[in-house]
Amino acid sequence: VQGDICEPDFIKQLFKTEKIDIVLHFAAQTHVDLSFWHALEFTYVNVYGTHVLVAAAYEANVEKFVYVSTDEVYGGSTDEEFDESSPKRPTNPYASSKAAAECFVQSYWERYQFPVVITRSSNVYGPHQYPEKVIPKFISLLQQNRKCCIHGSGLQRRNFLYAADVVEAFLTVLKEGKPGEIYNIGSNFEMSIAQLAKELIHLIKKTSSESEMEHWMDYVKDRPTNDLRYPMNSEKMHNLGWRPKVPWKEGIKKTIEWYKENFHNWKNSEKALEPFPVTEPFAQLSGP
Repeated sequence: VQGDICEPDFIKQLFKTEKIDIVLHFAAQTHVDLSFWHALEFTYVNVYGTHVLVAAAYEANVEKFVYVSTDEVYGGSTDEEFDESSPKRPTNPYASSKAAAECFVQSYWERYQFPVVITRSSNVYGPHQYPEKVIPKFISLLQQNRKCCIHGSGLQRRNFLYAADVVEAFLTVLKEGKPGEIYNIGSNFEMSIAQLAKELIHLIKKTSSESEMEHWMDYVKDRPTNDLRYPMNSEKMHNLGWRPKVPWKEGIKKTIEWYKENFHNWKNSEKALEPFPVTEPFAQLSGP
Protein backbone atom coordinates (compact mmCIF):
# COMPACT_ATOMS: atom_id res chain seq x y z
CA VAL A 1 0.00 0.00 0.00
CA GLN A 2 1.59 3.26 -1.04
CA GLY A 3 0.98 6.31 1.10
CA ASP A 4 2.38 9.17 3.13
CA ILE A 5 3.51 8.70 6.73
CA CYS A 6 2.69 12.39 7.31
CA GLU A 7 -1.06 11.76 6.87
CA PRO A 8 -2.44 10.68 10.28
CA ASP A 9 -5.88 9.58 8.99
CA PHE A 10 -4.38 7.40 6.29
CA ILE A 11 -1.89 5.83 8.72
CA LYS A 12 -4.58 5.20 11.35
CA GLN A 13 -6.80 3.56 8.73
CA LEU A 14 -3.88 1.41 7.51
CA PHE A 15 -3.29 -0.03 10.99
CA LYS A 16 -7.02 -0.66 11.36
CA THR A 17 -7.50 -2.49 8.04
CA GLU A 18 -4.18 -4.31 7.62
CA LYS A 19 -3.88 -5.89 11.11
CA ILE A 20 -0.20 -4.90 11.35
CA ASP A 21 1.73 -6.55 14.19
CA ILE A 22 5.32 -5.44 13.46
CA VAL A 23 6.65 -2.17 12.04
CA LEU A 24 10.04 -1.65 10.40
CA HIS A 25 10.19 2.10 9.89
CA PHE A 26 12.60 2.96 7.05
CA ALA A 27 10.56 5.78 5.46
CA ALA A 28 12.58 9.00 5.43
CA GLN A 29 14.23 11.75 3.46
CA THR A 30 17.84 10.48 3.53
CA HIS A 31 20.11 12.42 1.16
CA VAL A 32 22.51 14.49 3.30
CA ASP A 33 23.44 16.93 0.49
CA LEU A 34 19.78 17.67 -0.13
CA SER A 35 19.07 18.25 3.57
CA PHE A 36 21.12 21.46 3.59
CA TRP A 37 18.86 23.03 0.98
CA HIS A 38 15.53 21.56 2.16
CA ALA A 39 15.98 21.24 5.92
CA LEU A 40 12.32 21.95 6.71
CA GLU A 41 11.10 19.14 4.46
CA PHE A 42 13.50 16.73 6.21
CA THR A 43 12.21 17.83 9.61
CA TYR A 44 8.61 17.42 8.47
CA VAL A 45 8.96 13.94 6.99
CA ASN A 46 11.54 12.48 9.37
CA VAL A 47 10.32 13.92 12.67
CA TYR A 48 6.60 14.63 12.21
CA GLY A 49 6.12 11.54 10.00
CA THR A 50 7.82 9.32 12.57
CA HIS A 51 5.68 10.76 15.37
CA VAL A 52 2.51 10.07 13.35
CA LEU A 53 3.63 6.49 12.70
CA VAL A 54 4.74 5.60 16.24
CA ALA A 55 1.54 7.12 17.71
CA ALA A 56 -0.64 5.05 15.36
CA ALA A 57 1.42 1.90 16.03
CA TYR A 58 1.03 2.43 19.78
CA GLU A 59 -2.74 2.83 19.46
CA ALA A 60 -2.86 -0.37 17.38
CA ASN A 61 -0.93 -2.35 20.06
CA VAL A 62 1.84 -3.33 17.65
CA GLU A 63 4.14 -6.08 19.03
CA LYS A 64 7.41 -4.44 17.96
CA PHE A 65 8.32 -1.09 16.38
CA VAL A 66 11.82 -0.91 14.84
CA TYR A 67 13.02 2.60 14.03
CA VAL A 68 15.81 2.64 11.45
CA SER A 69 18.20 5.47 12.31
CA THR A 70 21.79 6.21 11.24
CA ASP A 71 25.39 6.36 12.50
CA GLU A 72 25.28 10.07 11.58
CA VAL A 73 23.37 10.96 14.77
CA TYR A 74 26.69 10.60 16.64
CA GLY A 75 28.39 13.32 14.58
CA GLY A 76 31.92 12.81 13.30
CA SER A 77 34.92 11.41 15.14
CA THR A 78 38.53 10.83 14.16
CA ASP A 79 39.40 8.43 16.98
CA GLU A 80 36.57 7.83 19.50
CA GLU A 81 34.50 4.73 18.69
CA PHE A 82 30.78 5.26 19.28
CA ASP A 83 28.70 2.79 21.24
CA GLU A 84 24.95 2.99 21.80
CA SER A 85 25.35 5.18 24.91
CA SER A 86 27.53 7.80 23.15
CA PRO A 87 25.90 11.27 23.04
CA LYS A 88 24.11 12.38 19.88
CA ARG A 89 25.90 15.31 18.18
CA PRO A 90 24.43 15.54 14.66
CA THR A 91 26.08 18.07 12.32
CA ASN A 92 23.69 18.20 9.34
CA PRO A 93 19.89 18.65 8.97
CA TYR A 94 19.36 15.01 7.93
CA ALA A 95 21.19 13.63 10.99
CA SER A 96 19.48 16.18 13.25
CA SER A 97 16.04 15.10 12.02
CA LYS A 98 16.88 11.42 12.61
CA ALA A 99 18.19 12.19 16.12
CA ALA A 100 15.01 14.14 16.96
CA ALA A 101 12.82 11.32 15.61
CA GLU A 102 14.72 8.84 17.82
CA CYS A 103 13.72 10.93 20.85
CA PHE A 104 10.02 10.67 19.97
CA VAL A 105 10.29 6.90 19.43
CA GLN A 106 12.24 6.39 22.67
CA SER A 107 9.67 8.44 24.63
CA TYR A 108 6.99 5.82 23.80
CA TRP A 109 9.14 3.23 25.56
CA GLU A 110 9.85 5.48 28.54
CA ARG A 111 6.24 6.57 28.98
CA TYR A 112 4.18 3.55 27.88
CA GLN A 113 6.68 0.67 27.72
CA PHE A 114 5.70 0.42 24.06
CA PRO A 115 8.18 -2.13 22.55
CA VAL A 116 10.36 0.08 20.35
CA VAL A 117 13.87 -0.77 19.12
CA ILE A 118 16.24 1.73 17.46
CA THR A 119 18.98 0.73 15.01
CA ARG A 120 21.89 2.88 13.80
CA SER A 121 23.69 1.53 10.78
CA SER A 122 26.73 2.35 8.66
CA ASN A 123 26.38 3.29 4.97
CA VAL A 124 24.55 0.59 3.04
CA TYR A 125 25.37 -0.24 -0.59
CA GLY A 126 24.27 -2.80 -3.16
CA PRO A 127 22.02 -3.31 -6.20
CA HIS A 128 18.78 -1.28 -6.45
CA GLN A 129 20.05 1.80 -4.55
CA TYR A 130 19.00 5.17 -5.99
CA PRO A 131 22.04 6.69 -7.76
CA GLU A 132 22.20 9.84 -5.61
CA LYS A 133 24.22 7.79 -3.07
CA VAL A 134 27.98 7.77 -3.49
CA ILE A 135 28.66 4.18 -4.68
CA PRO A 136 25.92 3.92 -7.35
CA LYS A 137 26.63 7.55 -8.32
CA PHE A 138 30.33 6.89 -8.99
CA ILE A 139 29.58 3.58 -10.76
CA SER A 140 26.97 5.22 -13.00
CA LEU A 141 29.20 8.21 -13.82
CA LEU A 142 32.13 5.95 -14.78
CA GLN A 143 29.90 3.69 -16.85
CA GLN A 144 28.88 6.81 -18.80
CA ASN A 145 32.54 7.87 -19.21
CA ARG A 146 32.08 10.75 -16.76
CA LYS A 147 34.30 11.67 -13.81
CA CYS A 148 33.60 10.88 -10.13
CA CYS A 149 32.68 14.16 -8.40
CA ILE A 150 34.43 14.23 -5.03
CA HIS A 151 33.40 16.70 -2.33
CA GLY A 152 36.30 18.67 -0.81
CA SER A 153 39.46 16.70 -0.08
CA GLY A 154 37.89 13.25 -0.51
CA LEU A 155 39.60 12.21 2.73
CA GLN A 156 36.28 11.67 4.54
CA ARG A 157 36.06 8.00 5.46
CA ARG A 158 32.91 5.88 5.46
CA ASN A 159 32.07 2.36 6.62
CA PHE A 160 30.21 0.31 4.01
CA LEU A 161 27.82 -2.60 4.57
CA TYR A 162 26.37 -4.77 1.82
CA ALA A 163 22.56 -4.71 1.63
CA ALA A 164 22.12 -8.47 2.24
CA ASP A 165 24.10 -8.17 5.50
CA VAL A 166 21.86 -5.33 6.66
CA VAL A 167 18.77 -7.43 5.88
CA GLU A 168 20.20 -10.17 8.12
CA ALA A 169 20.80 -7.57 10.83
CA PHE A 170 17.16 -6.44 10.75
CA LEU A 171 15.89 -10.02 10.86
CA THR A 172 18.13 -10.55 13.91
CA VAL A 173 16.78 -7.40 15.57
CA LEU A 174 13.19 -8.50 14.86
CA LYS A 175 13.81 -11.86 16.48
CA GLU A 176 16.32 -11.09 19.25
CA GLY A 177 16.26 -7.30 19.75
CA LYS A 178 15.07 -6.25 23.21
CA PRO A 179 12.40 -3.55 23.61
CA GLY A 180 13.75 -0.14 24.61
CA GLU A 181 17.25 -0.94 23.29
CA ILE A 182 19.43 0.70 20.63
CA TYR A 183 21.68 -1.38 18.33
CA ASN A 184 24.62 -0.24 16.21
CA ILE A 185 24.72 -2.14 12.91
CA GLY A 186 28.29 -1.43 11.84
CA SER A 187 31.05 -2.70 9.64
CA ASN A 188 34.82 -2.61 10.14
CA PHE A 189 35.26 -2.07 6.41
CA GLU A 190 36.21 1.60 6.06
CA MET A 191 37.39 3.56 3.04
CA SER A 192 37.97 7.21 2.12
CA ILE A 193 35.80 8.65 -0.64
CA ALA A 194 38.90 9.29 -2.80
CA GLN A 195 40.03 5.69 -2.22
CA LEU A 196 36.52 4.47 -3.10
CA ALA A 197 36.63 6.40 -6.39
CA LYS A 198 40.03 4.82 -7.24
CA GLU A 199 38.74 1.35 -6.41
CA LEU A 200 35.75 1.80 -8.73
CA ILE A 201 37.90 3.35 -11.49
CA HIS A 202 40.25 0.36 -11.25
CA LEU A 203 37.33 -2.11 -11.55
CA ILE A 204 35.33 -0.29 -14.25
CA LYS A 205 38.10 1.36 -16.31
CA LYS A 206 40.53 -1.55 -15.84
CA THR A 207 43.49 0.63 -14.87
CA SER A 208 45.95 0.73 -11.97
CA SER A 209 47.82 3.81 -13.24
CA GLU A 210 47.70 6.62 -10.66
CA SER A 211 47.65 9.35 -13.32
CA GLU A 212 44.87 7.63 -15.26
CA MET A 213 42.86 7.27 -12.05
CA GLU A 214 43.28 10.99 -11.28
CA HIS A 215 41.94 11.71 -14.77
CA TRP A 216 38.58 10.18 -13.74
CA MET A 217 38.35 12.19 -10.47
CA ASP A 218 36.86 15.67 -10.30
CA TYR A 219 37.22 17.50 -6.98
CA VAL A 220 34.25 19.81 -6.37
CA LYS A 221 33.31 22.24 -3.59
CA ASP A 222 32.56 20.51 -0.29
CA ARG A 223 29.15 20.54 1.34
CA PRO A 224 28.62 22.85 4.38
CA THR A 225 29.72 20.20 6.92
CA ASN A 226 31.19 16.82 6.08
CA ASP A 227 32.07 14.58 9.04
CA LEU A 228 35.40 12.80 8.69
CA ARG A 229 34.45 9.40 10.13
CA TYR A 230 31.69 7.50 11.96
CA PRO A 231 33.53 4.68 13.78
CA MET A 232 30.98 2.46 15.59
CA ASN A 233 31.22 -0.39 18.06
CA SER A 234 28.73 -3.13 17.09
CA GLU A 235 29.49 -5.55 19.95
CA LYS A 236 25.85 -5.47 21.07
CA MET A 237 24.69 -6.77 17.66
CA HIS A 238 27.47 -9.38 17.66
CA ASN A 239 26.10 -10.62 20.98
CA LEU A 240 22.74 -11.21 19.27
CA GLY A 241 24.56 -13.46 16.78
CA TRP A 242 24.94 -11.09 13.81
CA ARG A 243 28.10 -10.17 11.91
CA PRO A 244 28.54 -8.91 8.34
CA LYS A 245 29.46 -11.76 5.97
CA VAL A 246 29.69 -10.38 2.41
CA PRO A 247 33.28 -9.34 1.56
CA TRP A 248 33.74 -5.98 -0.18
CA LYS A 249 35.14 -7.57 -3.39
CA GLU A 250 32.06 -9.76 -3.80
CA GLY A 251 29.53 -7.07 -2.86
CA ILE A 252 30.98 -4.35 -5.10
CA LYS A 253 31.26 -6.75 -8.08
CA LYS A 254 27.54 -7.61 -7.83
CA THR A 255 26.68 -3.93 -7.46
CA ILE A 256 28.69 -2.83 -10.53
CA GLU A 257 27.08 -5.58 -12.63
CA TRP A 258 23.58 -4.54 -11.57
CA TYR A 259 24.05 -0.88 -12.54
CA LYS A 260 25.47 -1.84 -15.92
CA GLU A 261 22.09 -3.40 -16.77
CA ASN A 262 19.63 -1.29 -14.77
CA PHE A 263 20.68 2.37 -14.43
CA HIS A 264 18.19 3.58 -17.04
CA ASN A 265 15.27 2.12 -15.08
CA TRP A 266 15.52 4.86 -12.46
CA LYS A 267 13.16 7.80 -12.78
CA ASN A 268 15.13 11.09 -13.09
CA SER A 269 18.36 9.12 -12.68
CA GLU A 270 20.41 11.69 -14.64
CA LYS A 271 19.56 14.40 -12.09
CA ALA A 272 20.95 12.22 -9.31
CA LEU A 273 24.41 12.30 -10.90
CA GLU A 274 24.98 16.05 -10.45
CA PRO A 275 27.75 17.01 -7.93
CA PHE A 276 25.03 18.57 -5.79
CA PRO A 277 21.35 17.65 -5.95
CA VAL A 278 19.26 19.19 -8.70
CA THR A 279 15.64 18.88 -7.68
CA GLU A 280 12.23 20.32 -8.16
CA PRO A 281 11.44 22.57 -5.20
CA PHE A 282 9.54 20.74 -2.47
CA ALA A 283 6.00 21.92 -1.76
CA GLN A 284 6.19 24.83 0.65
CA LEU A 285 4.98 24.03 4.13
CA SER A 286 2.32 26.58 5.04
CA GLY A 287 3.18 28.73 8.07
CA PRO A 288 0.83 29.76 10.86
